[in-house]
Amino acid sequence: MTQKLKLPIGIENFQEIRQMGFYYIDKTKLIEQLLEQWGKVNLFTRPRRFGKTLNMSMLKYFFEIGTDPTLFDGLYISQNQELCEEYMGKFPVIFLSLKGVDGLTFDSAKDRFIQLIGNEAQRFRFLLDSDKLTEDDKNIYRALISLHDGKYMMEEEVFISAIKTLSRLLSIHYGKRTIILIDEYDVPLDKAFTHGYYNEMVSLLRGIFGEALKTNDFLQFSVLTGCLRVSKESIFTGLNNFKVLSITDARFDEQFGFTDQEVLKLLSDYYLESHLAETKEWYDGYHFGDTDVYCPWDVINHVDRLLGESDAEPQSYWINTSGNDLVKRFIDKADKTTKNEIERLIAGETIEKTIRMELTYDEIDNSIDNLWSILFTTGYLTQKGKSKGGIYQLLIPNREVREVYILQIQEWFENTVLHDTKPVKKLLKAFEDGDAKQIEKDLTKILGTTISIFDTKGRKEEKEIFYHGILLGLLRCESEWLIQSNIESGDGFVDILVEPEDPDAGMIMELKYAQNFQDLEKACNKAMDQIHDRRYDERLRNEGRNDILAYGIAFCKKKCKVVVERL
Repeated sequence: MTQKLKLPIGIENFQEIRQMGFYYIDKTKLIEQLLEQWGKVNLFTRPRRFGKTLNMSMLKYFFEIGTDPTLFDGLYISQNQELCEEYMGKFPVIFLSLKGVDGLTFDSAKDRFIQLIGNEAQRFRFLLDSDKLTEDDKNIYRALISLHDGKYMMEEEVFISAIKTLSRLLSIHYGKRTIILIDEYDVPLDKAFTHGYYNEMVSLLRGIFGEALKTNDFLQFSVLTGCLRVSKESIFTGLNNFKVLSITDARFDEQFGFTDQEVLKLLSDYYLESHLAETKEWYDGYHFGDTDVYCPWDVINHVDRLLGESDAEPQSYWINTSGNDLVKRFIDKADKTTKNEIERLIAGETIEKTIRMELTYDEIDNSIDNLWSILFTTGYLTQKGKSKGGIYQLLIPNREVREVYILQIQEWFENTVLHDTKPVKKLLKAFEDGDAKQIEKDLTKILGTTISIFDTKGRKEEKEIFYHGILLGLLRCESEWLIQSNIESGDGFVDILVEPEDPDAGMIMELKYAQNFQDLEKACNKAMDQIHDRRYDERLRNEGRNDILAYGIAFCKKKCKVVVERL
């Protein structure tokens, strides 16, 4: 590139990207594929932040009457002149994004939906001057645009058919059937499930979608996007010619997400090729159909950060766009077997599971198996290879998503293990008494209930940090103790230094990781030698604390060994 284009951070409007000089990775082949393989109603399910809204905006600007054809100059679709001549700018288009249809109550969510339809109706005010519409039709249209202000000029059943009605009026005016695009169709269901009005929202959507998509003679075709493939029986009852294109479908697999080739070109265009490995480690790994893809949101944000800070390290962008409630719910419900499976996933292994591709939100908590399915469809897990008979090899796609699990596991540890005060107090009393055997027993028991979060291939130092964090969390449950971590003392830095309430007492703890159980005692002795050799007791003695307990603690998986010495 002779001139670097701006990066479209958070911009999902195709026209704005093309007219305002933003970088665009060409996904217009989606148009060609859609016209070659379309059903009457087409549902694309992909995780959030994978370009669904931008692609829907692209479809709108391609098909809508009055579109600017230069928006597509130089893009893939412009090479298919026959298709462009037949379809570009030839149809009325209704475009609704349901991202904002939420609320603490059903009424507030419904009001947002009503206003959304009113806003879309406002785009077609020229219908009031149409010589193709009767005065009655124009009055109906006036009722539709009044929804913009939240005014009710129609009965409930008329609102249910508002999208269908708008498509009919547009078709009459243009003499062409209408294309209906509904982005993030399942967001209202997600919010309704969270806030307790799920059944009411299902009923509302079933009515609206039924009218607009099932019994609509004025519909050319429709495209919907969402994260979940909600059970057809819940809101798409009786809908014929309904084509679902999920993450397991090889069709359109490159049109949502960035491919290796696209990411390499993006990095090259900004002279950042040297950052390919880190970008791949953090943001690649999603498997859609037959293609591995990166999360576009992450890649664009990472490149933008690098342009301002050339040595910037990768960050978690995708996971910070929501509360990651699904992973939290999953970990909270995990039994011992599931905790073991989570550990294996974090270690980079695959887990074999039967996946249900169709679920309703109110089925999510029915079983842990349903949560596995939801994590897969929403991008927190991906598949390796091909499924066999509905059985999938699941794995965590990349380092960023792995961080989600680690974060939620840490929160779970704080909210469960640390709040179970009786065993924690018993452990702390053993530390205070210098009872190594009791510490071993209690700490091993706590480790048995904990989910390990380190990679089995990880460095020894990383594993020591994991155990360091667990022990720090446990020790800090005693509010009267001053706990200091990696604090300078003598000729080095102590892993953990404790100043108990007793002004004469002190504790020094040095932690080691052993590669196998047989080396636990050897690792403890090494820790104790380090305490002596580096004079770690110096800081405590300078504080007038001379009753000092020194602990050498070694860990291997979920077992530990403790030696203690009074200095």
